[in-house]
Amino acid sequence: MVRLSIPKARGTAARLAGTVVLLAGASPASASFLSGEALDTAATVLSWFVVCVVPIVVIVLFWLVHVMPEKIAEKRHHPQKDAIHTLCLLSLAFGGLLWPLAWLWAYTKPVGYRLAYGTDKHDDYYLEVGEKAKAGALLRDEIAHLRHELDVMAAKGTLPVPLKALHADLTALQIEAAGTEKAGGA
Repeated sequence: MVRLSIPKARGTAARLAGTVVLLAGASPASASFLSGEALDTAATVLSWFVVCVVPIVVIVLFWLVHVMPEKIAEKRHHPQKDAIHTLCLLSLAFGGLLWPLAWLWAYTKPVGYRLAYGTDKHDDYYLEVGEKAKAGALLRDEIAHLRHELDVMAAKGTLPVPLKALHADLTALQIEAAGTEKAGGA
């Protein structure tokens, strides 16, 4: 049998009575600064925002991330940028599973491509630089380097029609520059 001493029993009873008094005077807790109709309205607006806006933002971000390898390939004048573009589109269709491959491919240096075709740049690069040469924005050494690269590609037999025309234009430009130089020096 347990015997309680009178002072301990009074202390326990006093604590219990104090707890009951405090609980009786407490108000219910509220986790929100809104209440009633304002809380319902805020919840409705938030739910419509989540249902309508969030999926659009997620889809746009998903798309932007998946076209990054294509943009990187264009910036680096990757010779296989069209294939990287196709892989990015396929990655969108397959839920992003092919995206890491497109990302890695965009950053690779196509050494085998250079061996096979004589260049590691896309044709667009040569056309852009050719336009600068025709406009007179390139130095003579830069034009000679561009012409040499086109000569190497022509020797491999892989010069497309637009680049053949550019090669002919650069040759004419070089002949014209040489003629002007001789006339000026004489």
